[in-house]
Amino acid sequence: MPSTCRSPARDTMAWWPLLWGLSLLLGLPGPVWLQPSPLPQSSPPTQPHPCHTCRGLVDSFNKGLERTIRDNFGGGNTAWEEEKLSKYKDSETRLVEVLETVCSKSDFECHRLLELSEELVESWWFHKQQEAPDLFQWLCSDSLKLCCPPGTFGPSCLPCPGGAEKPCGGYGQCQGDGTRGGSGHCDCQAGYGGETCGQCGMGYFEAQRNSSHLVCSACFGPCARCSGPEESHCLQCRKGWALHHLKCVDIDECGTEQASCGADQFCVNTEGSYECRDCAKACLGCMGSGPGRCKRCSPGYQQVGSKCLDVDECATEVCPGENEQCENTEGSYLCICADGHQRVEGVCVQEQTPESAGFFSEMTDDELVVLQQMFFGVIICALATLAAKGDLVFTAIFIGAVAAMTGYWLSERSDRVLEGFIKGR
Repeated sequence: MPSTCRSPARDTMAWWPLLWGLSLLLGLPGPVWLQPSPLPQSSPPTQPHPCHTCRGLVDSFNKGLERTIRDNFGGGNTAWEEEKLSKYKDSETRLVEVLETVCSKSDFECHRLLELSEELVESWWFHKQQEAPDLFQWLCSDSLKLCCPPGTFGPSCLPCPGGAEKPCGGYGQCQGDGTRGGSGHCDCQAGYGGETCGQCGMGYFEAQRNSSHLVCSACFGPCARCSGPEESHCLQCRKGWALHHLKCVDIDECGTEQASCGADQFCVNTEGSYECRDCAKACLGCMGSGPGRCKRCSPGYQQVGSKCLDVDECATEVCPGENEQCENTEGSYLCICADGHQRVEGVCVQEQTPESAGFFSEMTDDELVVLQQMFFGVIICALATLAAKGDLVFTAIFIGAVAAMTGYWLSERSDRVLEGFIKGR
């Protein structure tokens, strides 16, 4: 066979079935690759049992056989196809085509198993097909010894509880069923119990039974064991209930002092149990909800009739500080500063109102220089106008000079000037 269908493990593959059988005989663990990878006890298993991996490999192999026949032939010269098909059916070419796609790229376990069992697959393909047509039985059970017949489990393929024909009575799952692992313990369906799931579980009764069939139905709500579905058919009650004349009656844990609540809590009975709820803020210990069920009043509260009500501490002089006033709160009070005052180092002092700045208070030195130049310019223009005795030309020059200097000054300080005018500065 060409190297395209071989792997580096081919030289060692002939020895591992013998080593596996020897390890079983001596009670030693099998080869590492045949055992599930160890996982932390707190984590659920994430890898399939090698038997399931082998079954998946065989299923994929059989699908590959169907695909290769369908893709390569179908229609045309029937005699020619039958002649070619007989040669292609068991050919090396077809085997290579099937093995190339038998495992998905991400299935690491399948690739690992295929690499280790490739020689066995080739042996079956060329020499064992006629006498052992079931590849799964020949490869996974007889050769690799990864799987057991249905209804059996463990290295020796022991029958599951209840027998291999009907493991766990048909009402549960045998752990390790069909594999060389597992404990054989029965995980029973809801309503069934016992070692072989052959009896009804807690909270269920036998509605029907014969030699091969068992039907378990649920008991009435609080019944743990019963003889029928009615309330009066109870034989044993669930926790929190008591049997009385074949009926389950709720136990009042609050009234029978079976409850365990904190000092500032009260008990509320529920069906089959109880709840602990917090007392009202006004209570030091209570017998129920609200300020009217207090055993004693909390500090800051006083008994008024049957209720614990808030004390208004502000009715008396409790805030002696100057400029302080009292503010009552639930169960207490606060000393706050009067309006227009603020607390500074524990004393209430009057708030200082900042004085408004003048229009020219925020001007820079450069802006003052410009303003001075404008002022002197206006004076000079005014004198020139007076000297001209009201001549219109000099008057126009004066107005233009004033407008130019004002525009220059406003361009430097327009935002602040506008803000000053808005604020009345």
